[in-house]
Amino acid sequence: MRKLLLVVVALCGFMPLVRAQHVAVKTNALCWGGLAPNLGVEFGAGRRVTVELFGAYRPWTVWKNPDARFWLAQPEVRYWLCESFEGHFFGLHLYGAQYYAHAGASIYDGYLAGAGFSYGYAWILSPYWNLEAQVGVGYARLWYKERPNLPCEKCFTDRTGNYVGPTRLSLTFSYLF
Repeated sequence: MRKLLLVVVALCGFMPLVRAQHVAVKTNALCWGGLAPNLGVEFGAGRRVTVELFGAYRPWTVWKNPDARFWLAQPEVRYWLCESFEGHFFGLHLYGAQYYAHAGASIYDGYLAGAGFSYGYAWILSPYWNLEAQVGVGYARLWYKERPNLPCEKCFTDRTGNYVGPTRLSLTFSYLF
């Protein structure tokens, strides 16, 4: 009984450290529009700083040509100008992905990694729901195999590429805990 009382007192001592709306579960409606299921979790790391872990996965082919299958991981650190989970924010994101894409007469099979900066705004819809819009730009390095859109698996060329441009576009619904 004494140990139980000690645990309860210790937990109550930590209660002032726990804030309301410290975690959000979110999904990007624009990814769903591209038939890519996605999910993100954002954690409050301070009054004005949050950390988001986001991922998307599209394992199927929908259209014959052009089309792409991919998975994507995109963590981000955000600085909020007012308070976490409301108003304007700036972010720094990293990302990595694997893709298999048909485009015209070629097939691209490869990976990419990069980083970028973003800006966004979160609207409070209710005490638990937010709507967030975000745009980001950055750099990506691509490593891929390019081959003709033929049934020849050995007819590929190893290539690399650099990309500078939009790296993040989202219209996200969030549920806050």
